[in-house]
Amino acid sequence: MIIDLPSTTASAVNHALIDIRERGGAVAVGRVLNLVIVTDDSAQVEQSIEAANEASMEHPCRVLVVARGLKRAGTRLDAQIRVGGDAGASEVLVLRLYGPLADHGDSVVVPLLLADCPVVTWWPGVSPAAPAIDPLGQLAQRRITDAAAAAQPIKALESRRTAYTPGDTDLAWSRLTPWRALLAAALDLPPYEDVDAVTVTGAADNPSTDLLAGWLRARLEVPVRRRTSPPGGGIHAAVLERRSGPVELVRPDGKVGTLRQPGQPDRQVPLRRRPVRECLAEELRRLDPDEIYYAALQAMTEVEGRRTGATKGSRSADARRGP
Repeated sequence: MIIDLPSTTASAVNHALIDIRERGGAVAVGRVLNLVIVTDDSAQVEQSIEAANEASMEHPCRVLVVARGLKRAGTRLDAQIRVGGDAGASEVLVLRLYGPLADHGDSVVVPLLLADCPVVTWWPGVSPAAPAIDPLGQLAQRRITDAAAAAQPIKALESRRTAYTPGDTDLAWSRLTPWRALLAAALDLPPYEDVDAVTVTGAADNPSTDLLAGWLRARLEVPVRRRTSPPGGGIHAAVLERRSGPVELVRPDGKVGTLRQPGQPDRQVPLRRRPVRECLAEELRRLDPDEIYYAALQAMTEVEGRRTGATKGSRSADARRGP
C-alpha cells in the first residue's frame, strides 16, 4: 500500500502512520533499527528502496528516505508512506525536501524515528567528506558510504581514511568479503609458510582494490604492491608470495576466480561482483565499530604503487560496478 502526502509535515506523517496501524493492523513491532537513506538523485531513490527492501528481509526496519530536491524551490515536504508488499519487511517513508528545508533533513527525520532503535545512515550516491559530522550522520551509530559512487573513487576513499570516525564503513569494503574469505582460507592449508610479499592488481580507480591491498598489508605486515589492470575488470588478482610458491587468486572475467597454490589442484570459485543489497545487508549485521576496516584504511598509505587521487572526470564504468 502506498499513501501520498503532498505539502505535509512530520507530525502529519506520524498521524498517518498511526491511522494505518489502527485501520490495517500494520505495526512497527519487531523492527530492529532505523535506516536513513540520503540522496539527491531522484532516479536513485527507487534503486535504494529496492536494495533496502531486500536487506529488510534479514533486518526488519523503518526506512526513511531523505530525497533532497531543488533548494531554489519554496519550502515544502512531500511524503509517501509504503507498507505491506511495497515495503518488504519494513515500512518505508519517502521524504522529499525542497527549498531551505533540503539542508535540514535531520529536523524532519528525528520525529519519525522509532524510539529505542539504533539508527544507520546510508548515502548510496554522493556522500559528505566527513559523514560523522553531517547532521544526518550525527544521528547514527553506523554510517555507510560508497566510494565507488563518487566521481573520483580513489580520492573519495582517501577522504574516508582521513575523516574516519568509529562507526564509519563503506560498501567498497563489504564487496571484498568473498576475496578476504578465500585468501584467509588458503593460508589455513599446508604448507603453513609465512607470506613474504603481496601483489594486488586491479583497475586504477577501483577503491576495493586499494582496500584489499591495505587489508593484506595490515594483517600480514609484509610489503604489498598495488598494480593496475585494464579498466572494466575491478579486482583482477591477488598474489601472496611464499617460499614454496605463490598463492594466487585470479579473476579475469568478473564472475569466476581461480585459486592456485603449491601442492593443491587449481580450484574454480564463484567470485561475482556482489549486488548492493547483499553488501547493505552485511553492513547492517553489526552496529559496533569495524576495527579491521579501519586498519585496512590506514594501511593503504603503506602500499607501494598506490595513487592517492584521480584526475577529475576519470570515473570509469568499472568504478561503478565495484570489485
